[in-house]
Amino acid sequence: MRYILGFLCLCSFMKSFAQNNTIPFIETTITIDGQFDEAVWQQVSEHTGFYNYLPTDIGLAKNQTSVKLFHNGEYLYVRAIYNDTTTETRVNTLKRDVSIAFSDAFIMVLDTQNQEQNGYLFAINSLGNQTDGLIGRVNSGYNLNFSWNAIWESKAVLNENKKQYELAIPLKALNFNKQNPVFGVQFYVRDIKNNSWTILKNVKRNYANLDLRFTEKFTVENLPDITTSRFVLTPSITTNYQENVATKNNETSFTPSIDLQYNVTSSLKLDATINPDFSQIDVDQQVTNLTRFAIFFPERRNFFLENADLFSNLGVDGVNPFYSRRIGAESDIQFGLKLSGNIAPKTRIGVLNVQTDQENDIASQNFTALVGEQQLSKNFTATGYLINRQQTDQFEFINDYNRVTGINLNYKSDNNKWIGIANVGKSFNDEFNDKNNFYNLGIWYNQRGLEWNAGIKKVEKNYLTDVGFTPRLFNYDAINDVVVREGYTQANAGLEYEKFYENSTSLNSIRYLNYSNNTYFDETGNFSQSSHFLNSAIFFKDLSAVYYVLFYDDIDLKYGFDPLGNGNSLLPDRYRFGLLKVGYNSANNQRFRYRVNVQKGTYYSGKRTTAGAYLNYQLLPFANLELTYDVNHINLNELGEETFHLARFTSEIFFSNRLNWTTYIQYNTQQDNFNINSRLQWEYKPLSYIYFVISDNFTQNLARKDWGMAFKMNYRFDF
Repeated sequence: MRYILGFLCLCSFMKSFAQNNTIPFIETTITIDGQFDEAVWQQVSEHTGFYNYLPTDIGLAKNQTSVKLFHNGEYLYVRAIYNDTTTETRVNTLKRDVSIAFSDAFIMVLDTQNQEQNGYLFAINSLGNQTDGLIGRVNSGYNLNFSWNAIWESKAVLNENKKQYELAIPLKALNFNKQNPVFGVQFYVRDIKNNSWTILKNVKRNYANLDLRFTEKFTVENLPDITTSRFVLTPSITTNYQENVATKNNETSFTPSIDLQYNVTSSLKLDATINPDFSQIDVDQQVTNLTRFAIFFPERRNFFLENADLFSNLGVDGVNPFYSRRIGAESDIQFGLKLSGNIAPKTRIGVLNVQTDQENDIASQNFTALVGEQQLSKNFTATGYLINRQQTDQFEFINDYNRVTGINLNYKSDNNKWIGIANVGKSFNDEFNDKNNFYNLGIWYNQRGLEWNAGIKKVEKNYLTDVGFTPRLFNYDAINDVVVREGYTQANAGLEYEKFYENSTSLNSIRYLNYSNNTYFDETGNFSQSSHFLNSAIFFKDLSAVYYVLFYDDIDLKYGFDPLGNGNSLLPDRYRFGLLKVGYNSANNQRFRYRVNVQKGTYYSGKRTTAGAYLNYQLLPFANLELTYDVNHINLNELGEETFHLARFTSEIFFSNRLNWTTYIQYNTQQDNFNINSRLQWEYKPLSYIYFVISDNFTQNLARKDWGMAFKMNYRFDF
């Protein structure tokens, strides 16, 4: 009996200890060398007992990780040891801010406001390469943006079977509040050699491993009232030479710019930019677009990234009132100001103002966004916003404007199985004052093996968002060469069922059913389109997979559509067509990875045959080679026949963690473009870069259209 009581007392103590995680304050500094020989590491509590996440999410991990952490009021220090079974290690890149999914790595997620709305990711692979990014809430889940950067120290050491990681993250880079001293923290480890993910807080595989709802709660001792003033100044210069071969015109430009960030408080950031150069050093990935609507591309520009989820998460998929890539797309930006972050533990604000210049026939514009987010309770969060685009003449506003306002309500259940969202929006402009509303209701259910969702949205024809992304409102009539704006109602539903085979020697899981449907109705309530998606897949133990996808569309086409781009348009009519896709994905922990698929079926009044391949070969740590190729053959009978080729070759050569040479070669016959973009990038000081870029554009028949060279240099002063 005495032993039983002792055991129960021990269990009670262990449970109490596990529920009182702390990040202690210790007034000391350490050297970030991955050796852990400072005495402070002996007095800090250990966090271990990592769980399996993939390829199985059952039980404790065989290869365990030990993590210790503390802060000194200026830095958050982290020590991690992964107990591997081999001295071997593998990584896929030495370039900063690249996904660690294909490298041995240690990853930390921080929700410093403990609101489960936004957070930070810091990762280091086993050869010391850093990745950091922002995690943001989007409807039913979270996304990750690698474009955000901070200066932090890290070191990875290979110590026989141990992979040792040491990190020092400056608190001034984080958004926190002394009145809310609880951080949500998650650690996970990627071992690409055995294709495993292991994680500190037990999370089932039906949730993303960066899901902020599943972080472990750590109380931070003695958080400072405000961090050491963070004043970041980044001046840059860009010299650009462009030559148009057809017109024989050339232009050389020299653009100086300044970006600034200042910590108003430890949780409120002020960003400013003057005469910014927002030219893309990275190029957008080209796509073949066989739909009737525009395609979304992500934001990469630094000024818009801090607290970006506040501004970008104001709508839903396909209806977003704020799309920052609209700003500066037609004319240069003169200046921009942004204030964003928490003004109270449960209250977050975003204020943005950007002024663009007049260029030829493009008038100068002022763009303003005001966003307020309030956590009403543990389950409900409300967001209100106002977005304004207004023409200007020097410092005077002209009566040419577009304004959008709305309220969003997000719900999440205590058991994390239910998520709901409700949106109401309205636009105002100088031409229309009716039929200018947007409504949306959505619900998601998620448990291990079973997911479903349903939603309905209504977008009226005059819900105009000049700074937004609402592609389906705008219908291009290829016969009359006009754009027709038309409101619509969309109903959507989805269901997925997957079974896991933990005891099988060959199978990991089978996705028996993955079905979704989107049905659209026009303003009068008449049927417009119904799109069906049906998929099943078999995942083997090494996570390779074989699958099929069935697409089926029923479209009442109201306007002429020219998918081949040859001037022969499909006439308005009712079209029903489908496509069967079959594919295979290899295991992703091999040096040579590949994916292949073939598709065959009908397309409007004709037939379509498609094939695609993705090949990746890793000569690491020296180089990474990647090739994607898609071919679409479409035969519309008397309207014509066309084959669209889309190829992209990427070569990354790593001279060190800070010096790399990347070349993109893209071939897109739909856009009649063959593009070569070659970039040498040197990070000569943390987050201070020199770029040298050569870009060349040809027609698909290899006739040169234009070419150019660019040199860009920035220097980051971090006070």
